Formats: sequence, structure tokens, C-alpha cells
Amino acid sequence: MAENETPEKLANEIPEDISDLIKSEDTVLKIAEICFDNGIEEDEKIREISYQTGRVLLGDLSPAEFQKILEEKAKLTTFLAGKIAREINDLIFYPVRESLATIYKTEIASPEKPPTGPSEEKPEGPKKADVYREPVE
Repeated sequence: MAENETPEKLANEIPEDISDLIKSEDTVLKIAEICFDNGIEEDEKIREISYQTGRVLLGDLSPAEFQKILEEKAKLTTFLAGKIAREINDLIFYPVRESLATIYKTEIASPEKPPTGPSEEKPEGPKKADVYREPVE
């Protein structure tokens, strides 16, 4: 949140479906369930994961940075942070993806063009006789 933005001003800029999601007790329960299902039971880690999820929903943390921040701030392994990030993406972010896209419109970059060098396809080797075919009579 920028220094000159008040919570009220920020709340007015958030799409209604995201605002409802942030206020919903169901969201908190989903995050807690995801944490428990992945063996995270420490309150501090669950709070941090919830906080970072809220930052994404409020437009303060890019979804692309979400996993990395979970690793750093919640002190999760790369594997566990990736698994939790995917589950939160599927259960929480995906239903409001269109609204998230409007929030992050300036941060969503167009896909890079593929390299124009020689293709990396494997050349086909010499064809061998099919040893599994039965002789035709």
C-alpha cells in the first residue's frame, strides 16, 4: 500500500468479489485447511501465509512472487511453498482471476517471443525393421 493511500481508499479500488473474498470466513478456513493438509500447524506460519495471500488479493504482492515470498517469510521449503501456492491459487485466486487481472494489469507482461535459433527437435534416426510384426502368410 502506498504511503498516501488509506485503507478506505484502497478498499474502494478493490473489486467487489475480491473484497467479499477477503472478508469471508470461508477464505480463512480454506487457508487453514490447506496449511493443515500440508503439515503446517504452527500459528505463526499460518498467519504469514494468510497475510501474504491477502497481499496478493489487495494488489500489494504479485501472484508471480507469491511462492518466493512464502519461502522467505513463512520459512517454507521450495517444494512446500510451491504446493501451498498452487492450492491457494486453485481455491482462492482462480475464482477471482478476472478481477486479479484488472488489479495487476500493469504488471502482467506479454509473453516473450520464442528464440529464433535452430529448432531443438531431435533428428529422426534411421528406421529399423519392426521386429514385433508377425510374418504374413
